[in-house]
Amino acid sequence: MESPLLQSPGAVPADAPDQEVAAHYGEPSQEQRALEAGTAFVDRSNRGVVRVSGPDRLSWLHSLLSQRLDGLKPYEPTEALLLSPNGHIEHHLHVIDDGEAVWAHVEPGDAPSLVEFLDKMRFMLRVEVEDVSAEYAVITGPPRGKGLAWPDVSGTETRIVPRADGFPADLRPAGIWAYEALRIAAYRPRFGLDTDHRTIPHEVGLVETAVHLSKGCYRGQETVARVHNLGRPPRRLVFLHLDGSVDRLPAKGDPVDIPGGRTVGAVGSAARHHELGPVALALVKRNVPVTDELLAGGIAAAQEVVVAPDTGANAQIDLRRRPASRA
Repeated sequence: MESPLLQSPGAVPADAPDQEVAAHYGEPSQEQRALEAGTAFVDRSNRGVVRVSGPDRLSWLHSLLSQRLDGLKPYEPTEALLLSPNGHIEHHLHVIDDGEAVWAHVEPGDAPSLVEFLDKMRFMLRVEVEDVSAEYAVITGPPRGKGLAWPDVSGTETRIVPRADGFPADLRPAGIWAYEALRIAAYRPRFGLDTDHRTIPHEVGLVETAVHLSKGCYRGQETVARVHNLGRPPRRLVFLHLDGSVDRLPAKGDPVDIPGGRTVGAVGSAARHHELGPVALALVKRNVPVTDELLAGGIAAAQEVVVAPDTGANAQIDLRRRPASRA
């Protein structure tokens, strides 16, 4: 569903998977600063919105997803993963319950397949699953009080709002580029951009936010438990400071190489941060030394550790999270 804000003066459509919203409105750097300062919002209305109602909703979702949900309190936001039987990430859900239904927002285009899977798993339970993406939109901006909201990057919050309510009239719009730059700088992986079909939660740090390590059985739990108790994941998420003298960014899927030619990973998402310059997230082999200089799509890059090489094997999961800041 194309956002009406794409008709705004100066609006430039983003690349896939965000082509239905604006990359920017003519002032990318200023928009990013305004978002961080709390005077702008980002239209993320291309994201899918799923609603699950019924008295069995929390216990049912608890049995399917990676997060502990059976005791979720109203308006307590969390994250959860739907994993394959082999433990690979199939959906990343941002979840909240309003006392009557569970709401979740997911990546653009993911809601139909998520609803299809959940519908197949209802059996005789008292639950109803709906794709309500046509009626509700996702926006990110300064905190607005109680409601369906999740804390997000650099002092912002993400909310699900009725599309009929429109967008905030007292805030300037910022493009998705602004949000993506702050997200990358906060070391937050995005499903489908910083992951692939083989990604498991430990590799990208989602064990910290979206997995409950002592809950009961759920699909893919065996892989999570095995990595946590016995072994280390084959790859790890890294943050890259890119050479600012190069006039381009690496593309998703570009190889990450050690100088000399050996490919050790792939680029996920990349952006230009208003303070840090060009930055990116990438998945690299676990045994790549944390001090090695890398090449990301041919661009020189220095790495910062996000997921430690010894994550798993009962090691403490100590992710490096960049502190939130407000201008």
